[in-house]
Amino acid sequence: MGISFKADEIFEFAVEIEKNAAQFYRRAAELNEAAGEYDFLVKLAEMEDDHVKTFSAMRESLGGSAVGATGFDPDGEVDLFLQAMADSHGGEGDPAATKQLTGEESLADILKTGVRMEKDTILFYREIVDNVPAEYGREKVEKIIEEEKDHLVTLTKKLKQVK
Repeated sequence: MGISFKADEIFEFAVEIEKNAAQFYRRAAELNEAAGEYDFLVKLAEMEDDHVKTFSAMRESLGGSAVGATGFDPDGEVDLFLQAMADSHGGEGDPAATKQLTGEESLADILKTGVRMEKDTILFYREIVDNVPAEYGREKVEKIIEEEKDHLVTLTKKLKQVK
């Protein structure tokens, strides 16, 4: 099955991943309010909210061949593949990570989870971008990767400070 994607499809999933990531940090903030980490964790959630806005705006700015169906796909294999990848990539926005939070995690534990999820997400997008032909908006999808790298740097810097 030779699947190619359009930037529009990738941005749709990117927005959902970021929404889930914001939920992770908000839940961590709720559970760690007494530990004094609430404000920082809410700031991380707000960074994810900013990614939602950024990726939504980038999606809205797409035009031409970067939007719409990539070809005849009567069985919806492209959507199924993307959904399976988004659900199982184990990276940022993984609902299982939010469910596993107990409130016993230190800030370092939360940041380590965040770093791991960001790295997995970058790998996920690197795999996907290889399947987005240039004429379907590959360069736009590469901008998602740059945004995620910036967030990874932020988390890594903070992790070094709290270790």
